[in-house]
Amino acid sequence: MKRAIFPGTFDPFTIGHYDIVLRGLDLFDEIVIGVGINQTKKTFFTIEKRLEMIRQAFANEPRVKIKSYDDLTVNFAKQEEASFILRGVRSVSDFEYERTIADANRQLIGIETVILNTNPAYSFISSTVVRDLLFYNKDITQFLPPNVTL
Repeated sequence: MKRAIFPGTFDPFTIGHYDIVLRGLDLFDEIVIGVGINQTKKTFFTIEKRLEMIRQAFANEPRVKIKSYDDLTVNFAKQEEASFILRGVRSVSDFEYERTIADANRQLIGIETVILNTNPAYSFISSTVVRDLLFYNKDITQFLPPNVTL
């Protein structure tokens, strides 16, 4: 079985994240979405709300599992018996960052990272942009996956 983890803070989980997972399902038998808990990072949504939003998005997809973790991503990958890390990139700067992390992860435990380019229709969407829109009480429905409610 080809299992990948898709790690991130997902504050919130956007349509861009959703698209990466859907496309990843063409490559992997199962994807475990790992919602990272970083005690040093202030988040807009609680961990419970972030998990709930992702569960709503994938309620009808049994090949997607949703879990939280508060360890190194490579340790989470080992715990989940994943052979791959799935990541999405929107820009060259995203790619440079992800490549550095992928190289370190491969050196640490031999895990491969599969990087998918973001769908151009979603390339401007980031969790930061969505949080900013929320702060100013703007409708963010178009930036969230189907079936996700706040």
